[in-house]
Amino acid sequence: MAQRGIREFDAKRLLARFLPEYLEDFDYRGEVALIGPETDLDRTVSENPWILEKRLVVKPDQLFGKRGVHGLVLLNASWDDVREYLSKNMKREVTIGGVRGVLDHFLVEPYVPHENELYVAISSDRDGDTIYFSTQGGVCVEENWDKVIQMHVGILDGIDAADIRSKLPASPDAERMARFIEALFRFYVDLGFTYLEINPFTLVNGKIIPLDMVAKLDDAEEFWCRKRWGDLVFPEPFGRSLTPEELFIKEIDAKTGASLKLTILNPKGRVWTMVAGGGASVIYTDTICDLGFAGELANYGEYSGDPSTEDTYHYTKTILDLMTREKDPRGKVLLIGGAIANFTDVASTFKGVVMALREYRDRLRENNVKIYVRRGGPNYEEGLRMMRELGSELGIPIEVYGPETHMTRIVPLALKGE
Repeated sequence: MAQRGIREFDAKRLLARFLPEYLEDFDYRGEVALIGPETDLDRTVSENPWILEKRLVVKPDQLFGKRGVHGLVLLNASWDDVREYLSKNMKREVTIGGVRGVLDHFLVEPYVPHENELYVAISSDRDGDTIYFSTQGGVCVEENWDKVIQMHVGILDGIDAADIRSKLPASPDAERMARFIEALFRFYVDLGFTYLEINPFTLVNGKIIPLDMVAKLDDAEEFWCRKRWGDLVFPEPFGRSLTPEELFIKEIDAKTGASLKLTILNPKGRVWTMVAGGGASVIYTDTICDLGFAGELANYGEYSGDPSTEDTYHYTKTILDLMTREKDPRGKVLLIGGAIANFTDVASTFKGVVMALREYRDRLRENNVKIYVRRGGPNYEEGLRMMRELGSELGIPIEVYGPETHMTRIVPLALKGE
């Protein structure tokens, strides 16, 4: 499971569209508009006529919080005010929580005058889900955390066993809040959320209106939920933009049933990895960091799901190109590792690896690159044989190990000579 943040725009659209399936009298309309660098503002108005009929709120929608604290929220504004705000802030560089980035997506929605602010959130853990609720929401919820009610729902228990009503403070709206929380939980589970926070939400004439939302989805739920998610996209975290190489691998990944992932951590790093398997990639990364080489780790990623020879070739070539752009007097290390594959044809994928290594022979030698291999699985003997012969052919040190060697044994061998 990978928890992926989504925009407030998408969270509110999902809430407006699907929560009525679980709570009949929930009539939040989801009047929201997302404005990016290429958005046609006139078209936005024509598609959302409420923009000219109501007072508005505009704020960045880029997966960071405390937007009001940073002076980035405009309240009770006209459309002309919003346009002026956008002209001043679109593509503006700001620093949020020590991270510098560019503002490029904004949420516009109706301004809702209100007096009471409430808080509700749901988060998942290995034992189930925890519901949080408070009648004192908004920016002060953390200061009043002792007043937040917490209700844990075990994996096998279900929401019906939670008896939410009995845990809420007595109030005229307690019954309505209990029904809302129960419906929100069912919505949360059915649509693949791993975290959902509405802080604050308010009651206006008996209607529940979400004012601010934060949400994360389990991207592994995409197979089952894609039709309900619609055209939702997972944006990059604030301050993080994909490099051309990361975009290239992402495009290949989107066109194959296999998995190809690449994140550049430190392009000048000495330690590069090409790990088969998502779980294995985590273990290799942890091992590298545990040995004290976190600052030298250049990349993170994985290739798995039986990628084709061609896709593996392009994946390897991309890493080798990045790895050999700048020399390091100490030389560099490439770890080609992985667990024992279930169905990935090791020989087939290693053909792609071999093709790329042959192509980059001269640059690998110029950069004094040492390669360490550990792999097992279908046809692994053939794959390892190719890698051993390749070392002699190219004049590059390649140490090769099979499943008889512990999966991460090559890490201390490569980094500490142990």
